[in-house]
Amino acid sequence: MIVISDTSPINYLILIDHIALLPALYGTVIVPAAVLSEMKQSGAPRAVSHWAASPPRWAEVREPSAERSFPGLDAGESQAIALALELRADFVLMDERKGRRIAAEMGLAVSGTLAILEQAAQADLIVLADSLELLKQTSFHISEQVLQSALRRDRERRQI
Repeated sequence: MIVISDTSPINYLILIDHIALLPALYGTVIVPAAVLSEMKQSGAPRAVSHWAASPPRWAEVREPSAERSFPGLDAGESQAIALALELRADFVLMDERKGRRIAAEMGLAVSGTLAILEQAAQADLIVLADSLELLKQTSFHISEQVLQSALRRDRERRQI
């Protein structure tokens, strides 16, 4: 499975101490060099910049063979999409709405932080409600309606 991650899913999983979900669910995750650079910027949370200074073995840092930019996207999002296209990734991890839309228009499957948490709950790696409470304590933007839908799906899954 080829999985490429943009900055935000890694960032938020680090902040809620769930970064180990990525290798547990996907094995190796490809992290564009621009994403690692964004994570090291001075405004990044300390835990995030610390992780980026010495990424684990499962985080394979790569650059696309040809630089591509997409209007309105930052370097990390652009490299994530470029690598996903180049490597024919199974999916790209990305939360930003514009980046997700462009990735989907390019024919890529897109997943985000919430989907990672739901998948981890399905694999009995986390308790979804607890993880969403942690996520709400960060700067992650999500509507209450979307959160409630995720919790409803989780309750229904556990009843089966």
